[in-house]
Amino acid sequence: MAQQHFDRLSAVDASFLHQEGADSHMHVGAVTIVEGPPPPFEELLDALRSRLHLVPRYRQKLAFPRFESGRPLWVDDPSFNLEYHVRQSALPDPGSEEQLRNLTARIFSQRLDRSRPLWEMWLIENLEPTAGGAARFALISKTHHALIDGISGVDLATVIFDLSPVPPEPPHPDEAWAPHPEPSTAEVLASGALSAVRRGLGLATRAVGVVARPGAAAAALGEAAEGIGEIVWAGLNPAPPTPLNVPIGPHRRYVSVTAELRDFKLVKDVFGGTVNDVVLTVVSGALREWLRARGTRTEGLELRALVPVSIRTPAEHGTLGNRIAVMRGPLPVYIEDPIARLRTVKQAMDGLKESKQAVGAEVLAGVQSFAPPTVLAQASRLNFSTRLFNLIVTNVPGPQFPIYVRGREMQSIFPVAFLPQNHALAVAIMSYNGGMNFGLLGDYDALPDIQDIADGIEVALAELVALAKRRRGRAGTEPAAKANGGAPGRRGRRRGTAVPVSR
Repeated sequence: MAQQHFDRLSAVDASFLHQEGADSHMHVGAVTIVEGPPPPFEELLDALRSRLHLVPRYRQKLAFPRFESGRPLWVDDPSFNLEYHVRQSALPDPGSEEQLRNLTARIFSQRLDRSRPLWEMWLIENLEPTAGGAARFALISKTHHALIDGISGVDLATVIFDLSPVPPEPPHPDEAWAPHPEPSTAEVLASGALSAVRRGLGLATRAVGVVARPGAAAAALGEAAEGIGEIVWAGLNPAPPTPLNVPIGPHRRYVSVTAELRDFKLVKDVFGGTVNDVVLTVVSGALREWLRARGTRTEGLELRALVPVSIRTPAEHGTLGNRIAVMRGPLPVYIEDPIARLRTVKQAMDGLKESKQAVGAEVLAGVQSFAPPTVLAQASRLNFSTRLFNLIVTNVPGPQFPIYVRGREMQSIFPVAFLPQNHALAVAIMSYNGGMNFGLLGDYDALPDIQDIADGIEVALAELVALAKRRRGRAGTEPAAKANGGAPGRRGRRRGTAVPVSR
């Protein structure tokens, strides 16, 4: 594995550190529910200890150059203690899933200690059994966004997850891990200066490339200029004010929604679009009803969702560090008709994918690589300005087959996103083994009614599924009736009219 001690944070990862405040924590994670009795705590520790060499970042901490001479570096933690990062807890009786969600909210209300490696894992015992009486336990993971992102996170979860109940023995390094000596202040300062020189040489090398290939360079510069222009234009058109965009505190609420991936696929197969388009449509429907219940008028109101997109290339699959861009997807809460809402989302997302937003974000990340941290703190806000969006909606595809923890099958996984400044809600979605699970993280004071949004997601999805089944049923029966010489089946409601759904 390539040397990673003394690696400098990427511009994007460093921006996540700059964005963090006392009330806006930049850690992400997941709640995993596993069927079976919990493994002994020492067994879990030993399993993690035997695999940590596969993710060396988990034994590294941040080193900050003095005088802000460069971005922070990852260095080995000479006092790394696995027992500090992996913790054991138990729910009080009856051990309900609501109690598990409340515990998750409390854990995610606390910032990670920046003097240590930026992650935690909690083994939660005494979770109530399944309806059939099978024992269960939970794992709560919590990792700083600078260390890991949603797309890479699925790969790095192999530290604890296995593809079979009896996993193969992981490969072991030839030598036991020994941390590099902690760098001195002078070494960190010198590294910052050397990094600036290397970046300058990189810019000079790219300039030589421009001279050698002027045609390709001109095309790339034109595309990048378009992308930056689109981001600047978005900055001049901020997201509308809503009850979601208010000052927040450090404390959190967490609720979840369990759905089936096949329902989202049914809707997109019948009405068009992608699974992610259906997700944004469902979230729009839930927020529409929540806003109206709050007394907010939705006529002409379109919210904007920050939708993270991985720009990691296939060659970079499994590498460390964030390679992401963001798009501002529409949440047309002004549209009552669910099918019309889906079509509006699809049309807008198709346009964003064809736009240069992602290219512009990548160019900004490249420019930031040459900026000192004081400039980086400002530049990162251009691409991640909280004025540009109302909430984060991130959809991460997970494995569509069972995975295991110490021989026990994982039942479900619920992702946990983060709340930027002045954002009271973030929605994270992850598919796994046929399921489609939503995790809603909210500010404790601003969203006492966060469960209403979760309930609205269930209602909005059920409405679309009922319409899709009705449309598919008509398509399957009407031709048969005509072939038999009979009249076509009686038409249902006008296209797009909501169908009442019993819950």
